[in-house]
Amino acid sequence: MTNQGYQSPQVDVAALTRVLDGPYAEVRQTVRDGLVKHAGLLDEALELDRAAYRQRVLEVVLEMAEAGHTGLGFPKEYGGGGDIGASIAAFETLGLGDLSVMTKVGVQFGLFGGAILHLGSKVHHDAYLDDLISGRLLGCFAMTETGHGSNVQALGTEARYDVKTGEFVIHTPDDAARKDYIGNAALHARAAVVFAQLVIDGESEGVHAFVVPLRDEEGATLPGVRIEDCGPKIGLNGVDNGRIWFDNVRVPRTALLNRYADVSETGEYSSAIENRGRRFFTTLGTLVQGRVSVGGAGINASKVAITIAVKYALQRRQFAATDPDTEELLLDYGMHQRRLFPLLARTYALHFAQEVLAADLHRVSSNPDAADDERRALESRAAGTKALGTWHASETIQECREACGGAGYLSANRFDALRADTDVFTTFEGDNHVLLQLVAKGLLTDYSSEFEDLDQFGMMRFVAGVAVETVIERTNVHKLLERIRDVLPGGDDAWDADAGLLDPDYHLMMLRWREEHMLAGVARRLKRGMDDGMNPGEVFSRCQDHVIGAARAHVERLVLEAFVDKIATLEDGPNKAALNLLCDLYALSVIEGDRAWWMEHGRLTTQRAKAITAEIGSLCRKLRPIADDLVDALGVPPELRRTEMLDG
Repeated sequence: MTNQGYQSPQVDVAALTRVLDGPYAEVRQTVRDGLVKHAGLLDEALELDRAAYRQRVLEVVLEMAEAGHTGLGFPKEYGGGGDIGASIAAFETLGLGDLSVMTKVGVQFGLFGGAILHLGSKVHHDAYLDDLISGRLLGCFAMTETGHGSNVQALGTEARYDVKTGEFVIHTPDDAARKDYIGNAALHARAAVVFAQLVIDGESEGVHAFVVPLRDEEGATLPGVRIEDCGPKIGLNGVDNGRIWFDNVRVPRTALLNRYADVSETGEYSSAIENRGRRFFTTLGTLVQGRVSVGGAGINASKVAITIAVKYALQRRQFAATDPDTEELLLDYGMHQRRLFPLLARTYALHFAQEVLAADLHRVSSNPDAADDERRALESRAAGTKALGTWHASETIQECREACGGAGYLSANRFDALRADTDVFTTFEGDNHVLLQLVAKGLLTDYSSEFEDLDQFGMMRFVAGVAVETVIERTNVHKLLERIRDVLPGGDDAWDADAGLLDPDYHLMMLRWREEHMLAGVARRLKRGMDDGMNPGEVFSRCQDHVIGAARAHVERLVLEAFVDKIATLEDGPNKAALNLLCDLYALSVIEGDRAWWMEHGRLTTQRAKAITAEIGSLCRKLRPIADDLVDALGVPPELRRTEMLDG
């Protein structure tokens, strides 16, 4: 059931995998080899009790640390690899295997280690990095509290400075301030990076980070520290999440991670960043690597799901459709193609968007002189890509499970673990809806100084303080329409009819116009509400769906641009032709998915909308002969796909 007269390109799988693996192909392959070595853990996760599973995950993580696979982003002088890009590539690839291993690696080396590296000074690096990189010192990242999730500025844990002893006193004033859902805390962490309100003479200087010991070398909890196991979770039960209370625990003054602020022996607070809001934003901004990593892991988990589903659809037959004596392969049915191929196209698209993001992170993090607006733009892009990447994982895994019928319901075929383990990705390292608000704030304020005010009031004050026309001009709606008139001979009124459906300029114009129109609309709504004297919180609440919609439109445009730009770097040939098919399918699927919006705003006729739907079907039929090659190129080793697909 392919397009008559159309010859699908002959994919060079190995070459396409090299394109996907990019500059860190060797790192990715090394991690794949390690995952294959430990592929039995996927079975053990089903067979072992929770305590034994946690122990096996710990053993695998420590073995990876000993082999040097987990410290690639740390300085070489402490035993690391000195390459943040390599670190991101390695972590993303862990998403192909057992996700408890990946998460425990992320907690130990990304969060705990990353906080000490990025928020600490040389004294902390010398004290901790060598041991934590090797796995001799296990730790956790104690930020989230029971009563405070995304609102980090309102954390209740206190770090009061005692000038008489030169110590900080870490204290949990009530149960709402207990540290909760903390990975590594229940069993294995001997230390924690604790985020707490730094209090001097009864006055808080805001949230800062401290290294606080939790257990002795034998694993016994230290005095003043109380830890409880969070118990069974929906997924990731190889990770020991726990709750932590501190009862006036004393730590030395040097426990403060003091890259951006310090306290003298006499209790004098100092910081090179005078603005408190900017200081807080800078502190959190250094931890952007976590969001980049989680988004990449979600995209890689999607690769596993789509590979399994396509492979199954190439085995399983059901009903006779074209030949009365032969049952049809599932993948030959148009509906099955429609279910899977747009997800495959989006997986490729997000992979290349993640590649751009990881390169930006490597560049900015390696440049101590990077401008503030560069860092804020990176934070925004990381937030948006993480949101779309992890939502894509949830959607893809569920759709692929259903597409595999009863076989997809068997634990041996991984969908239960993939679904359960990735479910939390949409909320850890930032709830996706909150992250998209962060994206929108950056767009509306043009990453100005007010951007560090992470609550909505900072954004509201900015938008209310400028003419709405200024925001609209910055979104370039009118300039975009001028570009449309230049590109399309029929002008603005005819752009919908004259552009080719498979023209990437048309795809990009559509997505840019939607993004900029929606952003200008948000600015108008916010401005109008403030001009009418409404409470800023109420104004923002009423516009919140528009804010998130504009942010999502922005990130979808970035994803398409990354895909188009990547293809432009390739030499003409079958692989480039195959990627063009996937890129066209991704772009048209985005337009089709929001066609009501474009029709409401006069940018899509009913005839054009029907033509797009028909073209998507045609693209799916063109992809059908090469679908197996396209999922093979994603690089999921056979040992991680499982082998019981026809038992359902």
